[in-house]
Amino acid sequence: MRQIVLDTETTGLSAEGGDRIIEIGCVELLARKLTGNNKHFYLNPERDSHEDALKVHGISNEFLRDKPKFSAVADELMEYLAGAEIIIHNAAFDVAFLNKELELSGKPAFKTYVGPVTDTLMMAKEMYPGKRNSLDALCDRLGVDNSSRTLHGALLDAELLADVYINLTRGQDALLIDMADSDSMGGIVTRVDLTAFTLPVLLANDKEAAEHEEVLKQLDKASGGKTVWRISTSAAVA
Repeated sequence: MRQIVLDTETTGLSAEGGDRIIEIGCVELLARKLTGNNKHFYLNPERDSHEDALKVHGISNEFLRDKPKFSAVADELMEYLAGAEIIIHNAAFDVAFLNKELELSGKPAFKTYVGPVTDTLMMAKEMYPGKRNSLDALCDRLGVDNSSRTLHGALLDAELLADVYINLTRGQDALLIDMADSDSMGGIVTRVDLTAFTLPVLLANDKEAAEHEEVLKQLDKASGGKTVWRISTSAAVA
């Protein structure tokens, strides 16, 4: 399925309270690869940004005065997003704003245009319980270079989130090294067969075992006692 990583910037925090979208950034992924077929809009929100919001995105009210209104780009945006899986960090926030903008434009709700919506914040909370899971924190944790992110920007943040998403969802297949795709690139695919190696078994020392136990306790607390490791161990003993 075609995937679109989406981010917005807004005049404030409340779509129902009258805040509006001022910027939309979209990055396309096909087969988990960036295509360069992106979309980016600055929008006239017909109101000023709150002072706190200005500190976050740095987009002045004056800059937005001559930009198109959401209704003017709605058809182009929805056609671009049509049928795709939408990937958003803290999806409830952005979807609420998109729904309000579509409502004000006399159009159906966001979900009627797109495929499933994937929330990377929820994914990160499940993978890293009890840790900070902001976009910046995930970039640091997953080795994504966010040095150019001095202020929030919808397109830049969508590009960073695309890299974060790819890292969050990279499974054991990453151990197979593909030098090229033989069908699409005309090259030869080279794979490393790990079964050919005898891998040493390194047992945890007392300190490492204690640290592991502490992590399991934190997972127990976050999951309400449903830590898979403990459940699997109990089943094996039984």
